[in-house]
Amino acid sequence: MTIKPLSDHILIEPLKEEQKTKSGILLPDTAEKEKPEQGKVIAVGPGKRNEKGEIMSIGVKVGDTVLFKKYGPDEIKIDSPDGEKEYLIASEEDILAVIEN
Repeated sequence: MTIKPLSDHILIEPLKEEQKTKSGILLPDTAEKEKPEQGKVIAVGPGKRNEKGEIMSIGVKVGDTVLFKKYGPDEIKIDSPDGEKEYLIASEEDILAVIEN
C-alpha cells in the first residue's frame, strides 16, 4: 500500500528510542512511554495553496529527520508484510525543526 499525503501533510515514521533511566537501566518495550517527538519523513504532500492559488512548497523532504510537536500529528496504522506499522501524519505547522547530523 502506498500513502500519498495531500496539501501540506507529511507522513512520518516515528523514531523509537531506547528508554534508559539516569542510572543506565534499559526499560522494556512494555513500559509506559511518552509519545515520540522525532521521526523520519516518508512522504510529503505537494504543499498548501496561497491566496493566489499557487502551491507553496514544503520545507522538508523525504528522508529528513524532523522534530515535531508531541501531540500535533495523527497516528495511523498500516498493515504490511512485516506486520502492522505505526506512522504519523502531521501538518507542516506541526514540524518544529529538521535534525541534521
